[in-house]
Amino acid sequence: MTVAAANPVLQLDHVGRRRAGRMVVDEVTLELGAGQVLGLLGVNGAGKSTTLAMIVGALQPDMGTIRIGGKDLTEEPIATRQLVGWLPERAPVWPELTVAEHLATHGRLRGLRGTALRAAGDAALAQAGMTELRQRLAGALSQGQRQRLCLACALLHRPALLVLDEPANGLDPVHAAALKQTIRTLAQGGTAVILSTHLLAEATAVCDHVAILHEGRLRHVGAIAAGDQAALERTFFEIAMHGANPAARAA
Repeated sequence: MTVAAANPVLQLDHVGRRRAGRMVVDEVTLELGAGQVLGLLGVNGAGKSTTLAMIVGALQPDMGTIRIGGKDLTEEPIATRQLVGWLPERAPVWPELTVAEHLATHGRLRGLRGTALRAAGDAALAQAGMTELRQRLAGALSQGQRQRLCLACALLHRPALLVLDEPANGLDPVHAAALKQTIRTLAQGGTAVILSTHLLAEATAVCDHVAILHEGRLRHVGAIAAGDQAALERTFFEIAMHGANPAARAA
């Protein structure tokens, strides 16, 4: 099962990961092209966060191949990671640094300097709705503001692939809506986006494809019509309760 992509930004080929002797991600094969937004869905323990951690290079797969921008993540880890922006579920911040200092630090780690760094920081703060908080200490930010700061850090270097793990955590309705618009804008500009979420309404609002993991295996991958939450709910709950794609069960 795969998302069709003529020039894929991301390719997973039979990727797997073991933990305590069992497969927590089992032979996942997937492609994602420029401008596509993929919702990665599944119940707790389905393997979503482990899959995302392998994609961004935080975990090494025990089997299979991950390619980003045509480059093998294992063989060219530095080059491939430069193409990825990552917002983990529990995004870390340094409480003693200001918002602007976070952006400067992340930018220097990405190789940005001088005017380019300042311009990238300004653009990322604007995208995340954090411009007015640039001089505030991270330790004084609310949970939602910390989440938006980490989103700005993930966007700083204009990644080809943006990986979001439960990005709406802690966001109020206004900023959750702004996040959806940011994702749409990035996709229109050619960024490939993976959005892991428990909220099916969030997936139908911004994603053009969904992939459903269950017990580490991909059970469903397909296009999704905007706002068609009822169809997604039927597929999701069938897999969650029975572990199989409804179409496969009917065949």
